[in-house]
Amino acid sequence: MKKENPWALIPFVVFLILFIGSGVITGDFYAFPVIVAIAISGAVALAMNRKESFSRKVDIFCKGAGNLNVMLMVVIFLLAGAFSEVAKGMGAVDSTVNFALSVIPENLLVVGLFIIACFISLSMGTSVGTIVALAPIGVGISEHTEFSMALVMAAIVGGSMFGDNLSFISDTTITAVRSQGAQMKDKFKVNFWIVLPAAIVTSIILGLITMGETTAQVEHLSYSWVKIVPYVLVIIFALVGMNVFLVLAFGIVLAGAVGLADGSYHLMNLLQKIGEGMSGMYEMAFLAILIAGMVEIIKFNGGIDFLLHLATRRIKSKKGAEFGIAGLVGLTNLSTANNTIAILIAGPLAKNIAEQYEIEPRKSASILDIFSCTIQGLLPYGAQFLAAASVAGISPVSMLQYSFYPILIGICGSIAILIGYPAKKKA
Repeated sequence: MKKENPWALIPFVVFLILFIGSGVITGDFYAFPVIVAIAISGAVALAMNRKESFSRKVDIFCKGAGNLNVMLMVVIFLLAGAFSEVAKGMGAVDSTVNFALSVIPENLLVVGLFIIACFISLSMGTSVGTIVALAPIGVGISEHTEFSMALVMAAIVGGSMFGDNLSFISDTTITAVRSQGAQMKDKFKVNFWIVLPAAIVTSIILGLITMGETTAQVEHLSYSWVKIVPYVLVIIFALVGMNVFLVLAFGIVLAGAVGLADGSYHLMNLLQKIGEGMSGMYEMAFLAILIAGMVEIIKFNGGIDFLLHLATRRIKSKKGAEFGIAGLVGLTNLSTANNTIAILIAGPLAKNIAEQYEIEPRKSASILDIFSCTIQGLLPYGAQFLAAASVAGISPVSMLQYSFYPILIGICGSIAILIGYPAKKKA
């Protein structure tokens, strides 16, 4: 039997010092390339445990890095990146935004921006991409109305976290599902009914806050239904249970066909877009590989056993275990400022806890995703806040007071744990 060994966690400590320490010193939490921080931490892991030969440790590292779930995750990342880039390049994002703005009543513009962000992030699978697409529109609306810039930006950030948490092509969702061995559609169904009340309440709060504010006439913008179809069909096919590889491949083909038909692409240009989309996911793919290898070494050296004991020693029930998983991923996210990395790091430990306390994979995957997005949606030094603040020219901290959705999904996630939702599937 392996012994619990807290010293085996040194690579994690090195990673946090490099990543968080550089952020504190420079004021930019993305100044130190995260992949370099992980590579250095992996090297530290390989240098430990001198009782084993270096060749043996490399074998262990490669075994973890080449894990079936990790490789599946990497391929899905690449396909998701290709679909997102192809759809964006042929105008799907612009058409979706323009359609939504054309049908939203003027006195519900902020609520509308939140809902648009929810749909676009669900379709694109990226919160930062959603913010980049919508933030300039939000700035224009704020400048022509009495709506606070911080309020408008916070509404967009909140909506972007909706899809980040739910989308079938979101890296956080993919990572949560693969790390827990869950089915994508099962996790989505559980997750959706937990966060839907949060989205509804957020819409009501935003509506009440902006009630009676002076609004400006928003021009009717052009859009194409055909360009929106690939997003809609990808969501539908994923919901009915089609294999995620087929869903994404179909989405790439359909979005590409629409782009070729309307002249947005010629064949070589389309192929280049597919390549650009895949290359945009290279860092996340290699992060998944390097983290998995490092975690395997830490596990071999007894670090995971130590963490498992630490995280479960006061747990006396299934609900306690679920709150333990929530706290684990929340603290990791607070440290790394990246919800996907947090899930990658916390996922293996969460799976051990889930198996020990008979928590279904669909529930543990949902907990990981919900509580990582809760923290990520409240971090002034997170990529989402920084992206919105840079476009709007405001302080990231100013948006915190209007960050209703991330707080509400945390509350709804906690309520779901307390009431035992979802009920265990009958065998």
